[in-house]
Amino acid sequence: MNAAQAIEYIHSVCWKGSIPGLGRTQTLLAKMRNPEKKLKFVHIAGTNGKGSTAAMTASILRKAGYRTGLYTSPYIYRFHERMQVDGMEISDQELAEITEYVKPLADSMEESPTEFELVSCIAFEYFYRKQCDIVVLEVGMGGAMDSTNVIEVPEVAVITNIGLDHTEYLGDTIEKIAETKSGIFKENGHVVVYRGAPSVEEVYERVCAEKHVSLKKADFDSLVLKSHSLEGQVFDCGSRKDLVLPLLGDHQLHNAAVVLAIADTLIEEGWKISEQNIYDGIRDVRWPGRFDIVCRQPLFIIDGGHNPQCIEALVKNIQDYLTGKTVIALTGVLADKDYADMYRPVMPLVDRFVCITPPNPRKLEAVQLAQYLQNAGAQADACGTIAEGVQKAMELAGGDGVVLCFGSLYSIGSIRDALVEMGKI
Repeated sequence: MNAAQAIEYIHSVCWKGSIPGLGRTQTLLAKMRNPEKKLKFVHIAGTNGKGSTAAMTASILRKAGYRTGLYTSPYIYRFHERMQVDGMEISDQELAEITEYVKPLADSMEESPTEFELVSCIAFEYFYRKQCDIVVLEVGMGGAMDSTNVIEVPEVAVITNIGLDHTEYLGDTIEKIAETKSGIFKENGHVVVYRGAPSVEEVYERVCAEKHVSLKKADFDSLVLKSHSLEGQVFDCGSRKDLVLPLLGDHQLHNAAVVLAIADTLIEEGWKISEQNIYDGIRDVRWPGRFDIVCRQPLFIIDGGHNPQCIEALVKNIQDYLTGKTVIALTGVLADKDYADMYRPVMPLVDRFVCITPPNPRKLEAVQLAQYLQNAGAQADACGTIAEGVQKAMELAGGDGVVLCFGSLYSIGSIRDALVEMGKI
């Protein structure tokens, strides 16, 4: 089996989507001799900011000299991004070898694992084989019934910012979603949370009390933005002054405050992390696809945000970083998304839309999106291919304007390919 065959097998498993329950994952891991029981974890749930929080945490742990695994989803450019050790993606050979090992075990099960369950089990085996000291493990969806929740008590369980997303699975109120995500809290463990509404924090406090868990809330009150530019942000948080963060946006400062609370909790538990490790880890973090500048002639920014909270953050970033510039939006969307809510807040800030069709069966055709935007009063063009869209958007932006790509994660890989072909990155 090679890497392409491994990925083809992973994508072809019998069950698709999300089917609640830990039983299949536990069965497969038992057949694999439970690699997850031989690892330590920082376990991160939430609606928004999980990936950025995970990336910053892993960066600090690497700076502290620990062999650090990072498990995230979805990927932006290629499947291998989902499993990294010390910042390096899983290799083709390792992915093929581990999938070949897991495949007959999964195929022998009475009830097949879902795709996400299979990927999680492959990741656990990978991190075990690489002898990771600690793994930063991002929850796929929810908490209690997510396949990552088969792990024993983590070093820290974390909940980032939450919102109303996947309500059919997680609950139709913010409090119910908080309850579901609190399912990753385990008896006598340690928890760090992103500050939320009083009713949400009450859920966290109650669950922590029931499970005898120590609770630390991120310190937002002492966050002070000192300066910001397209190069990054400088901020204070508590006693820590002049931290440098390359990730842009006010929401990333709040995610960083969560990360600082994670680091403090790990230090209290005996992990050897210095203040210099913390400063260096924050400064050197890389997390693609989140208001991410990929080239500068013209300025070309990719943002993978695709739910209401992400759009709210995107609007603020446009106001904070792009005021006075011509903004050309390169965008495509899935037909089953509430794209009216997605585009309405952005329209007043964008000079022109260039519409593309995402490479996904659930796509909305570029022509239909352009028609919708035109009917809503915006200037919009439809392009036949993503490469044509990239070319047109860059021409419209000219030397001084900005191409802002957002709307669907599924287009980002093809956009990057087009930029590589044009010699821009």
